[in-house]
Amino acid sequence: MPEPSPAPSHPIDMDRIQRAVREILLAVGEDPDREGLLETPDRVARMYAEVFQGLHQDPRVHLTKLFTQRCDEMVLVRDIRLVSFCEHHLLPVIGQAHVAYIPNGKVVGLSKIPRVIDVLSKRPQLQERLTQEVADLLMKELGARGVAVVIEASHSCMTIRGVEKPDSSFVTSAVRGGFKDNPATRSEVMSLIFGSRR
Repeated sequence: MPEPSPAPSHPIDMDRIQRAVREILLAVGEDPDREGLLETPDRVARMYAEVFQGLHQDPRVHLTKLFTQRCDEMVLVRDIRLVSFCEHHLLPVIGQAHVAYIPNGKVVGLSKIPRVIDVLSKRPQLQERLTQEVADLLMKELGARGVAVVIEASHSCMTIRGVEKPDSSFVTSAVRGGFKDNPATRSEVMSLIFGSRR
């Protein structure tokens, strides 16, 4: 699996977004000069700069400081809230990630895994790719003996348009190393993640 693409060298072009939003408003038959819409292009530009800031960040910076710890048992961070945008419709994807790893003599600070997820999710994404990117990045940067990532999310492109199924959820998983090679370890992490919901 390829590593996440490097951050582009150019900043977000706020003026260009504003012009594009104005054109969209005109294209759908709205009047961008009416009072309620006058500041909408600027608001949308600032919103895109915020929700897509991960395009200009490197998630690896959060994994540079590791701590030596004799630990060969699973570490699990569960229910990490994430918000992303589906790259097909640019609509919100809201859910939670569960991340486990088996250390190989090094552990990472508890807040660092959610920070990695924040960076990678704040890009136009596919949930399948996001799940794999998190797993591969942690496997490599932590030198872990195994990594498991499960993401559960609701996609606005399915809930508010198209098939309009508001109760649907999408679950993806990626397992590496010991979680992939050992069925008992994989079963244990899934039990810890889903518990009585399974």
